[in-house]
Amino acid sequence: MSLKIVTELPSWFIVFCLLAGASYAFFLYFRERKFSEGSSWLTTAMAFLRFISITFIAFLLLNPLLKTIFREVEKPVIVIAQDNSESIVIGKDSAFYRNEYKKKLSKLADELSDKFEVRLYSFGDKLRELPTFTSKEHETDGITFKDKETDMASFFEEMDTRFANRNLGAVIIASDGLYNKGVNPVFSSSKLKAPFFTIALGDTNVKKDLIITKVINNRLAYMGNKFQAEVVVDAKRCKGESAILSVTKGETTVFTQKVEIPNSDFNVTVPFELEAKEPGLQRYRVKISALPGELSLVNNMQDMFVEVLDGRVKVLILSDAPHPDIAALKRTIELNQSYEVDVAVVKDFDKSLNSYNLIILHNLPSVNVIAKVVTDALNSDIPLLFILGAQTNIRNFNTFQTGLQINGSSQRYNEPQAVLEEHFPLFTLSDALRAYIPKLPALQSPFGSYKMSSSCSPLFYQEIGVVKTKDPLMLFNQFGEKKIGVITGEGIWRWRLQDYEDHASQDLFSELINKTVQYLSVKQDKSQFRVICPHNFKENQALEIEAEVYNESYELVNGPEVHFEIQNREGRKFPFTFSKTSNAYRLTAGVFPPGEYKYRAYTEMGDKAMVQNGEFSVSPLLLEAVNTTADHQLLYKLARNHQGEMIYPGEIDKLAAKIMAREDIKPVIYNPRKLIDLVEMKWIFFILLLLLSAEWFMRKRNGGY
Repeated sequence: MSLKIVTELPSWFIVFCLLAGASYAFFLYFRERKFSEGSSWLTTAMAFLRFISITFIAFLLLNPLLKTIFREVEKPVIVIAQDNSESIVIGKDSAFYRNEYKKKLSKLADELSDKFEVRLYSFGDKLRELPTFTSKEHETDGITFKDKETDMASFFEEMDTRFANRNLGAVIIASDGLYNKGVNPVFSSSKLKAPFFTIALGDTNVKKDLIITKVINNRLAYMGNKFQAEVVVDAKRCKGESAILSVTKGETTVFTQKVEIPNSDFNVTVPFELEAKEPGLQRYRVKISALPGELSLVNNMQDMFVEVLDGRVKVLILSDAPHPDIAALKRTIELNQSYEVDVAVVKDFDKSLNSYNLIILHNLPSVNVIAKVVTDALNSDIPLLFILGAQTNIRNFNTFQTGLQINGSSQRYNEPQAVLEEHFPLFTLSDALRAYIPKLPALQSPFGSYKMSSSCSPLFYQEIGVVKTKDPLMLFNQFGEKKIGVITGEGIWRWRLQDYEDHASQDLFSELINKTVQYLSVKQDKSQFRVICPHNFKENQALEIEAEVYNESYELVNGPEVHFEIQNREGRKFPFTFSKTSNAYRLTAGVFPPGEYKYRAYTEMGDKAMVQNGEFSVSPLLLEAVNTTADHQLLYKLARNHQGEMIYPGEIDKLAAKIMAREDIKPVIYNPRKLIDLVEMKWIFFILLLLLSAEWFMRKRNGGY
């Protein structure tokens, strides 16, 4: 470390500081007669103290800075990262990797730590920093080879974040080169500017194996309906053999098919159809029979989960006459498999309304027909969506309790465009849709003065020409349990076509219609105790569940304790208690093994006991067993792109010497500089105080005061 004093002003200004101190001392002590009779050495000493003090104070006016230069030596950082996924130990060398191999890796870390700073990590479905590779007291401290996924890209991204401004000497990656999550590691590693040494694990030889690669199915089905599914089967080195593919539900086999394997490298997709006979979450096991000599039997089966619903939401579109709006609505609503749409002209409709969850009245009530079914729909509790147009009888419409009155000529119409109400509270629209609304074509709306009740929530206002009005183009209202929506113009089919013309899809139009239909058709949950629990979790995903409790005024509270009990198929129960958040509850129950579970949540509000029951499933993750052939080519590319080398486990003992022999992995010397303002240093104050105090004491003793 070196020290140097610098000033903001030129250094020759110090001469003026010395002159100021000398002048002050001379005129104070050598021009004053009262000091001439005293001891000459005492006068000289006092003059010297005054000279030093004034000179120092004047020097401080130059704003002097203390410049310090340090010398720091940073050792190169060597990162050793071990793939902790299951695929490493699927083959025949699993015992070697669990025992001898980890000792070799630990020895490598010890050898490198003498000269470098060594950091140990494992990666798989998440990144972990390790104290050691061979810990026996806590299995999670070392390498377990239990991760269900391999995300090598996130490891490189984290290394770039942690060592961006460090002396990163080298990165050692021990892996089989297989990844099933994240982007290609060759691209994600490009930001790291350090040599890569890869240790090629696993076996590149193709082994005999039957693999269920993928099961493709819809997550939802409706009771009584049939649903489609597909199974993708890979066969390696099984030429001339055959296997039985089966699908079971519990103890019952619901589908079987023989699979003939004509080639050594064979892939086939087997479609099948099942019937949804029971409501709730249904678990199906897809399995292919084992062949002699297979590498692994873990990948011979997968589970498939399907939630069977009691029935779809039924939507009825009633109209005065056919119209392009109706076709646009029907096609858009039916894109969602949860909805079923019936279309009818009002004069021909003779069914019961009670089976419908939402009724859309297009140009009804009509100027041509006064239908009893329209009156019945208004008198029911079924939600309604009115679409007004040229055939709507506005006078009759005004007699209905919708919250909107239109007074004007029934023969005149405006062509307004939509203007979004920014603070619409009932549901949210995506940023893309919100930005696109001003570009939607104009509708044809009745001319007149519009009057909304205070209970209405407008989504769109009308813009006529360049004038933005407060007349609603689309609004919602609610009377008790009944929801009502009104679109005050026809021609929304143009919105769908315009969306396709601009984006080659109708996604934005579908979003608007689906959210409208969903809001109107879904009944509000008025229960005082709710449990928000997903129906399915992954094997490596922690169970996160939320709960809400409402008082009699339907206000969120979190006073009472909420208990949660999970029961597996064997009847074993796991009790938990929710943690309280600001006004609700949250529970993180940890990771559960694959299977089906039931839960029971319960709490008490005063003397009232509240219980919620449900079920969920945990799906196994078999990604690591799908591909069992190591990809050493990827490891070679990583090493080559970063001026490193790929080695095999048998060469680990030589790796430390190879790294130490490289001339580009060396310590970095830093000379950080630091400037400290002398005025801010407390010891300067005490020195000045000491000088002035000593002078004052000597003057006092000499009779100078």
